[in-house]
Amino acid sequence: MTAGGDLSERTLVLAPQGRDAPLAAGLLREAGMPAQPVAGLGALIEAMTAGAGLAVVAEEAFRDADLAPLAAWLAAQPPWSDFPFVLLTGRGSGPERTPAAAWLWGILGNVSFLERPFHPTTLVSVARAALRGRRRQYEARSRLEEVRRVEEALRHANERLEERVAERTRALLEANARLTEQMAERSRVEEQLRQSQKVETIGQLTGGVAHDFNNLLMAVLGNLTLLRKRLPPEDARAQRLIEGAVQGAQRGAALTHRLLAFARRQDLRPEPVDLAGLVSGMEQLLRRSLGPRIELAVAAAPALPPAMADANQVELALLNLAVNARDAMPGGGRLTIAVGLLDPGARPARLGPGDYLSVAVRDEGEGMPPEVLARAVEPFFSTKPLGQGTGLGLSMVHGLARQLGGDLVLSSTPGSGTTAEILLPVATAVARDAALRTEEATPPGAVPPSRVLLVDDDPLVLSGTADMLLDLGHVVVEANSGARALAALRDGVEVDLLATDYAMPGMTGLQLVQAARQLRPGLPVLLATGFAELAEGAVPADVPRLAKPYRQDQLAAAMARALGSAKRQAAVG
Repeated sequence: MTAGGDLSERTLVLAPQGRDAPLAAGLLREAGMPAQPVAGLGALIEAMTAGAGLAVVAEEAFRDADLAPLAAWLAAQPPWSDFPFVLLTGRGSGPERTPAAAWLWGILGNVSFLERPFHPTTLVSVARAALRGRRRQYEARSRLEEVRRVEEALRHANERLEERVAERTRALLEANARLTEQMAERSRVEEQLRQSQKVETIGQLTGGVAHDFNNLLMAVLGNLTLLRKRLPPEDARAQRLIEGAVQGAQRGAALTHRLLAFARRQDLRPEPVDLAGLVSGMEQLLRRSLGPRIELAVAAAPALPPAMADANQVELALLNLAVNARDAMPGGGRLTIAVGLLDPGARPARLGPGDYLSVAVRDEGEGMPPEVLARAVEPFFSTKPLGQGTGLGLSMVHGLARQLGGDLVLSSTPGSGTTAEILLPVATAVARDAALRTEEATPPGAVPPSRVLLVDDDPLVLSGTADMLLDLGHVVVEANSGARALAALRDGVEVDLLATDYAMPGMTGLQLVQAARQLRPGLPVLLATGFAELAEGAVPADVPRLAKPYRQDQLAAAMARALGSAKRQAAVG
């Protein structure tokens, strides 16, 4: 039911006989109450629907009428509404006397009975009382509507609060997930850092031990070489014993080489290398090393640029990886070696910018679980039975690749095989030009007797190398430090060649070379080293290097290169 404007307090008068309706309406208007006569029950219901505060009805209007629509309208009232009626009855027709009046009371509910004839004042007073009750209903309606508005606002606020709580909860969950992910990433990075520090520490210790061991091997190999030359050739047993000792020393040299490769301290000679040609040239050697149960497949992309690498060391690394792959396939299988350019998107973050070549060795073996893969490049870690492996193979390859400016990437799935990928930088145009100039410079084949200033802080190496030089017919001036060598040059000692060790206390061999050339410009020099702690480009191009441990013939060849290079520079100057 709707009520709007003045209609909410008007009085509807329904009296079907004579002029009762207009007269009653007039009396009410005179008393200041809006009143409107209506004709019939249907008009009454329609007017009540439009808005009214009271209905004054003569009882004869309800006699023989269908009150069902009125009862339905009253039943449909909102909770705050109880529409009031004033029922005009005949004398003695009140509800306490007639069943009809009581029945109407039950239908109408909020009804006041007024017997006729009545005094006008009585009608006005009864009507005013009924309207006051109606106004209280309107007030109740207003309060209910206000309560509903407050409840609706509260409901919207609760819904918004729930949405905000849900949004905040989602934000907190997302933040917590990001934090958890960052913590996991931090833990992973910290673990990698600890692993890297551990490997670096082991590498430093390994490199130092291997360097000292190299010096011992130098003395052993040098003395064995000289001793073999002095034994009579017909003494086969003595020659066999010497050969066995030499082979043992050479095996020790190979072991120190692996240790230095892991420590990234071996003396390398990087130059442009055709990796596809290198792998192709090794194919027969690899097939013989792998045996008949391993099927070898070699694939190389066309027109690959050269890599900046040490060809001999890369060959050893590939042979090492191939043997590891063979051991991982005891029942046989397929081994694939693929050479190609590395996709820039697959370049590990620890590598610098630039182009890289990839040499991938893939097997179909047993594979490695994650915990084994994580330790695969650690020195002396091996899954092979005791006595069947040193645990230096992968660590040597890893150290070699890192020292050459590349990397070793391992991937493996248990039951699906392993891939070991050596990444090497592409040779720059400057490096290729330098290599071409080196190839064009052919060293002389023989070295005439020369005066050699020999410098080494290890007395065994110094004595052994001096003996090899004397055996070759040279004159040797010995010095056990850089300071003593410079003192000899300042004293005017004439020498044709300065041969010095690199790693010496107080003054390195490189520092000695630089100081000596200030005293004797153009002096031929030879730098011997068991490992290379030299920054890229730190050694001048005209300073030949000799890797320890070296044989007498290697020493002679290195001297020839050093003296020949000095003669060519003098001729050009």
